[in-house]
Amino acid sequence: MRFLRRLDTEFPGDIPLHLIMDNYGTHKHAKVKAWLKRHPRFVSHFVPTSSSWMNLVERWFGHLSNKAIRRGVFRSVTDLQAAIEAFLRAWNHDPKPFVWTATVESIQAKLTRCRRILEQIKPGCTSLKSRKKKK
Repeated sequence: MRFLRRLDTEFPGDIPLHLIMDNYGTHKHAKVKAWLKRHPRFVSHFVPTSSSWMNLVERWFGHLSNKAIRRGVFRSVTDLQAAIEAFLRAWNHDPKPFVWTATVESIQAKLTRCRRILEQIKPGCTSLKSRKKKK
Protein backbone atom coordinates (compact mmCIF):
# COMPACT_ATOMS: atom_id res chain seq x y z
CA MET A 1 0.00 0.00 0.00
CA ARG A 2 2.84 2.37 0.86
CA PHE A 3 4.39 1.83 -2.58
CA LEU A 4 1.09 2.47 -4.39
CA ARG A 5 0.43 5.64 -2.40
CA ARG A 6 3.95 6.84 -3.13
CA LEU A 7 3.49 6.28 -6.87
CA ASP A 8 0.18 8.14 -6.72
CA THR A 9 1.88 11.08 -4.98
CA GLU A 10 5.01 11.17 -7.14
CA PHE A 11 3.08 10.89 -10.42
CA PRO A 12 0.02 13.10 -9.90
CA GLY A 13 -2.66 13.67 -12.47
CA ASP A 14 -4.70 11.49 -14.77
CA ILE A 15 -1.82 9.80 -16.60
CA PRO A 16 -2.33 6.02 -16.54
CA LEU A 17 0.34 4.16 -14.61
CA HIS A 18 0.95 0.62 -15.82
CA LEU A 19 2.03 -1.82 -13.12
CA ILE A 20 3.75 -4.97 -14.32
CA MET A 21 3.50 -7.64 -11.65
CA ASP A 22 4.25 -11.28 -11.32
CA ASN A 23 1.53 -13.53 -9.95
CA TYR A 24 2.59 -13.22 -6.32
CA GLY A 25 -0.27 -12.77 -3.88
CA THR A 26 0.33 -9.19 -2.68
CA HIS A 27 -2.04 -7.65 -5.23
CA LYS A 28 -4.79 -10.05 -4.10
CA HIS A 29 -5.03 -8.57 -0.59
CA ALA A 30 -8.43 -6.98 0.05
CA LYS A 31 -6.94 -3.56 0.90
CA VAL A 32 -4.85 -3.52 -2.29
CA LYS A 33 -7.80 -4.63 -4.43
CA ALA A 34 -10.02 -1.93 -2.95
CA TRP A 35 -7.35 0.75 -3.42
CA LEU A 36 -6.75 -0.23 -7.06
CA LYS A 37 -10.52 -0.15 -7.68
CA ARG A 38 -10.64 3.44 -6.34
CA HIS A 39 -7.63 4.40 -8.52
CA PRO A 40 -8.50 3.25 -12.05
CA ARG A 41 -5.49 5.00 -13.60
CA PHE A 42 -3.37 2.19 -12.14
CA VAL A 43 -3.52 -0.49 -14.81
CA SER A 44 -2.33 -3.92 -13.73
CA HIS A 45 -0.52 -6.28 -16.10
CA PHE A 46 0.45 -9.73 -14.90
CA VAL A 47 3.27 -11.87 -16.20
CA PRO A 48 3.39 -15.58 -15.47
CA THR A 49 5.56 -16.62 -12.57
CA SER A 50 9.03 -17.51 -13.84
CA SER A 51 8.28 -15.93 -17.21
CA SER A 52 11.20 -15.42 -19.53
CA TRP A 53 10.64 -11.66 -19.67
CA MET A 54 10.73 -11.33 -15.89
CA ASN A 55 13.78 -13.58 -15.74
CA LEU A 56 15.64 -11.16 -18.04
CA VAL A 57 14.70 -8.22 -15.81
CA GLU A 58 15.90 -10.14 -12.74
CA ARG A 59 19.10 -11.03 -14.58
CA TRP A 60 19.81 -7.34 -15.21
CA PHE A 61 19.35 -6.60 -11.51
CA GLY A 62 21.74 -9.50 -10.83
CA HIS A 63 24.37 -7.71 -12.94
CA LEU A 64 23.76 -4.53 -10.98
CA SER A 65 24.12 -6.41 -7.72
CA ASN A 66 27.24 -8.34 -8.76
CA LYS A 67 29.09 -5.45 -10.38
CA ALA A 68 28.09 -2.48 -8.25
CA ILE A 69 26.80 -3.58 -4.87
CA ARG A 70 28.07 -6.99 -3.73
CA ARG A 71 31.25 -6.80 -1.66
CA GLY A 72 30.99 -3.02 -1.70
CA VAL A 73 31.40 -0.88 1.37
CA PHE A 74 28.79 1.83 1.68
CA ARG A 75 28.97 4.07 4.69
CA SER A 76 25.69 5.77 3.80
CA VAL A 77 22.67 5.52 1.56
CA THR A 78 24.22 8.32 -0.49
CA ASP A 79 27.31 6.15 -1.11
CA LEU A 80 25.12 3.24 -2.22
CA GLN A 81 23.10 5.50 -4.52
CA ALA A 82 26.32 6.87 -6.03
CA ALA A 83 27.56 3.35 -6.78
CA ILE A 84 24.25 2.44 -8.45
CA GLU A 85 24.23 5.67 -10.48
CA ALA A 86 27.83 5.06 -11.61
CA PHE A 87 26.84 1.56 -12.75
CA LEU A 88 23.83 2.98 -14.64
CA ARG A 89 25.98 5.59 -16.39
CA ALA A 90 28.49 2.93 -17.47
CA TRP A 91 25.73 0.56 -18.58
CA ASN A 92 23.91 3.24 -20.56
CA HIS A 93 27.16 4.37 -22.21
CA ASP A 94 27.57 0.92 -23.78
CA PRO A 95 24.30 -0.98 -23.24
CA LYS A 96 24.12 -4.68 -23.95
CA PRO A 97 20.60 -5.90 -24.64
CA PHE A 98 19.38 -9.12 -23.11
CA VAL A 99 18.15 -11.32 -25.92
CA TRP A 100 15.74 -14.15 -25.40
CA THR A 101 17.18 -17.01 -27.44
CA ALA A 102 14.88 -19.88 -26.50
CA THR A 103 12.89 -21.40 -29.34
CA VAL A 104 9.29 -22.52 -29.10
CA GLU A 105 10.48 -26.08 -29.63
CA SER A 106 13.00 -25.93 -26.76
CA ILE A 107 10.36 -24.49 -24.42
CA GLN A 108 7.85 -27.19 -25.39
CA ALA A 109 10.49 -29.89 -24.87
CA LYS A 110 11.25 -28.50 -21.41
CA LEU A 111 7.54 -28.47 -20.53
CA THR A 112 7.20 -32.07 -21.70
CA ARG A 113 10.15 -33.13 -19.51
CA CYS A 114 8.70 -31.25 -16.53
CA ARG A 115 5.27 -32.81 -16.95
CA ARG A 116 6.81 -36.27 -17.23
CA ILE A 117 8.76 -35.76 -13.99
CA LEU A 118 5.75 -34.29 -12.17
CA GLU A 119 3.59 -37.23 -13.26
CA GLN A 120 6.18 -39.63 -11.83
CA ILE A 121 6.10 -37.76 -8.52
CA LYS A 122 2.33 -37.26 -8.33
CA PRO A 123 0.28 -39.06 -11.00
CA GLY A 124 -2.56 -36.99 -12.42
CA CYS A 125 -1.20 -33.65 -11.20
CA THR A 126 -0.77 -32.23 -14.70
CA SER A 127 -4.28 -33.12 -15.87
CA LEU A 128 -6.54 -30.20 -16.71
CA LYS A 129 -9.08 -29.58 -13.99
CA SER A 130 -12.33 -27.72 -14.40
CA ARG A 131 -12.53 -24.41 -12.56
CA LYS A 132 -15.36 -23.60 -10.22
CA LYS A 133 -17.42 -20.67 -11.40
CA LYS A 134 -17.52 -17.59 -9.16
CA LYS A 135 -20.89 -16.74 -7.72
